[in-house]
Amino acid sequence: MSIFKDKVAIVTGAGSGIGKALAEELCKKGALVVLTDYKEEAVKAVAAAIHMKNGGKTGTAKAVHLDVTDYDAVKKAVDDTVKDFGRLDYMFNNAGIAVGGEVRDTSMDDWRAVLNVNLFGVIHGVDAAYPVMVRQGFGHIVNTASIEGLVAFPGTAAYVASKHAVVGLSNTLRLEGKGLGVRVSAVCPGHIKTAIFNDSKMANIDRKKVLEALARIPGITPEACACEILKGVEKNNAVIVITLMAKILYLLQRLSPDMAMKLMSFDMKRLRDARIKK
Repeated sequence: MSIFKDKVAIVTGAGSGIGKALAEELCKKGALVVLTDYKEEAVKAVAAAIHMKNGGKTGTAKAVHLDVTDYDAVKKAVDDTVKDFGRLDYMFNNAGIAVGGEVRDTSMDDWRAVLNVNLFGVIHGVDAAYPVMVRQGFGHIVNTASIEGLVAFPGTAAYVASKHAVVGLSNTLRLEGKGLGVRVSAVCPGHIKTAIFNDSKMANIDRKKVLEALARIPGITPEACACEILKGVEKNNAVIVITLMAKILYLLQRLSPDMAMKLMSFDMKRLRDARIKK
């Protein structure tokens, strides 16, 4: 029997990509899922599709319009969930955005946009859910970071900074929550075939060239990623690294940071090739 059956979960960024796949897989396993996203119509469509597909046989899906950069709205979503279901078992802080481009081409608005969603969005989710779980004496917070939260990547400095912060926050919270019954995991996927870079801002970068380079990198579907995340959650892994390439990079980073840096420097040529000449 699934450990997620009849458990209550909130998933942010559930309107597409990994968040959508997580919500679908959780419902398939019998969870009661609150799907949230700032794209209201998208998240409503995902919830409706889950209901239609499951036919009410497994789990439930409730759509909530939510901007994770709005702390009051995040807290309300958590409080409303606890009020409706009487508990909160899982908080998946998954919403995220990216900006591509070198630091010299990245504006302060770009930095703020990425950090507000990727870092403060997670902080807001933690601050709203963690006290509830402490009072309950149980719960699991799952924060979506990235392999870029473990290894330096050129061309996405704001994203890298936000994801490194999410890993650090998650590991610290895991230490603090252990004696209080609260589990915490950081998810660090490699290349997942989502539309994040189709929709992301590119700072002086040719989007077509970026997408062509990404297409050559081995990756997995959001559905496969969601299954791997939930396996890691079941095992209560502190850091859930997903895709073979990401695992290799993480191992190399731990064995020889200098070698990992040298390897990633090869990405600089591709980045410079994609830079728009002014």
